[in-house]
Order: sequence, then structure tokens, then C-alpha cells
Amino acid sequence: MKQTNLKQLTLAALFAALTCVATMIIKIPTPGTGGYIHLGDAFVVLSGIFLGPVYSGLAAGIGSALSDLLGGYFQYVPITFFVKGVIAVVVYFVYHKLTKAISSPVIKCIISGIFSTVLVAVLYFAFEIFMYGPGAAASIPANLIQGASGLVISSLLLPILLRAHVRLPE
Repeated sequence: MKQTNLKQLTLAALFAALTCVATMIIKIPTPGTGGYIHLGDAFVVLSGIFLGPVYSGLAAGIGSALSDLLGGYFQYVPITFFVKGVIAVVVYFVYHKLTKAISSPVIKCIISGIFSTVLVAVLYFAFEIFMYGPGAAASIPANLIQGASGLVISSLLLPILLRAHVRLPE
């Protein structure tokens, strides 16, 4: 295995673990939904920035789905794997598409995070409408708050990771 692939795989495993732990360590229950707000989305966004589309999708999907599995949210494991994987891939493409137009990594992170926040709410609602019917709309505000918290935390952590010389994909 080439050294760059091994580094990417190691970084992806680290982001998957950080996503899982950040999702599980601080849980703020959302009334009426049975869900919770967490900080894992910050690492979903950051994996999209620091990893390529394949590794970021897998790291975000696996880390988030693992937290659902360990937390007893079994019915959400496949949904979360898909949703968080898609979000990381979208963040990757949005962030790197902005490279020519915007020089500030934090501004690019914020714009990418806005996309991811909206996408979290839309994708979960698309799945939950089949599970809960019209009551699924109750989760939209909580998912928007969760995504916004991930946006804020990822924007704060990004400069620290860049100073630590975590490499962006080329």
C-alpha cells in the first residue's frame, strides 16, 4: 500500500473515531423527537474538508452510524450511514469548489457547513416521513440546530487543524 493511501486511511479512521465519540459524548435531548443534538457533525464537516470524497464519506458515515449502533438507535444506523456520508462528500466538493473564489478556509468552511446543515434536515426528513408520517417535521428544527452547532465547532477547529499541518487533499 502506498504511503499516501496509508496516511489517508489512518486519517479517515481517526475522523471516524472522532465523529463517533463527539456524537456520543455530549447529547442534548430534543423534546418530542426522541433524538438529540450533538457535536459529531463538526467532524463530519471536517472530514469532508480534509479527506477526499471516498474517505470522507466513509469516515463520516461509519463514525456516525457506529454512534447510533452503540447508542441504541438501531433503526437509524443505515440512514445515518447514508446521510452523513453524503454530507461529507457534499462538503468536500463545495469546499474545494470555492478554493478559486475564496481564500479564507474558515469562510469556505462556513459556506460548506451551511450546505451540510440544510442537507441534514432535508435528508433525515426524507427518511423519517416514511417512518413517522407528517410527525417527521418535528425533527427539522432539531436537525437544523444540530447542523448549526457542527458548523460553528468545525469553523473553530479548522484553523487549529491547519496550524497542526493536517493536509488537505490535492
